[in-house]
Amino acid sequence: MYTGRFAPSPTGPLHAGSLVAALASWLDARAHGGRWLLRIEDVDTPRCVPGADALIIDQLRACGLVPDAPPVWQSQRAAHYRQALDDLIARGLAYPCACSRKDIEQAQGMRGVLRTPGTELPYPGTCRPERGGLHGRPPRAWRLRTDGGGVAAPLRWHDRRLGEQTQQIERAVGDFVLLRADGLWAYQLAVVVDDAAQGITHVVRGEDLADNTPRQILLQRALRQPTPTYLHTPLVLAADGQKLSKQNGAQAFDASDPATALMQAAMVLGLAVPDGSHRVDELLNRWIAAWRARWPLP
Repeated sequence: MYTGRFAPSPTGPLHAGSLVAALASWLDARAHGGRWLLRIEDVDTPRCVPGADALIIDQLRACGLVPDAPPVWQSQRAAHYRQALDDLIARGLAYPCACSRKDIEQAQGMRGVLRTPGTELPYPGTCRPERGGLHGRPPRAWRLRTDGGGVAAPLRWHDRRLGEQTQQIERAVGDFVLLRADGLWAYQLAVVVDDAAQGITHVVRGEDLADNTPRQILLQRALRQPTPTYLHTPLVLAADGQKLSKQNGAQAFDASDPATALMQAAMVLGLAVPDGSHRVDELLNRWIAAWRARWPLP
């Protein structure tokens, strides 16, 4: 059975961009007779704003986007992430790392690889066991081997909107973090464990997260979990052309006028805004049929 989800981080209220992703994921579930779940991704606790989770739930409810089960909070699921990491360690797929960001920059700089603004340098595998491990230094984090303990191959996957995608993860990202140096669980591990636990079959989310998908598929395979079907939606851009986000001052959408907020989101998704009545339930029902015709499942 189709099971989808919306998984916001409670770093503030939902804005116009996050409403696009919420609406798209809800429509995809409803259009294909599935369930729609809500997960509050509060694993990065220093960035979370107190009360933002309740506000997000209220915003969604005002727009008629009500989950089919009680929400799940990542902050309550640390034991599940630990179990997954222990499994990877036991099978030689995860290892401790002592490197700081400065260490990584120095190691890559010696190879002539420099960091460009807004990006992270690929991890060069300094602390892999076959390269000497921690070299006597204390561990800071745990990383996943992106070669699976063997020879890394390009990871290929299909997106329902973007088409065929390919990434050589070891070269583009390197062995990525599962447990951070500050003791917090990394997003990649948490989302994969939770998608599996909730039985997520279809992920619909913003295009800015498409780059995470190869890492998550690799981790799903390492944890012997099924891979969902993916669809990444268009982004809402700010005036400077950057993705609309809380970091660049995006304001909460007006939940007192949910019909207008939903119509603006629908236009980003290429859905027609009807003339006449703009009742929320009527809008949603009309868009369900349009979505089913535009994004049919195989």
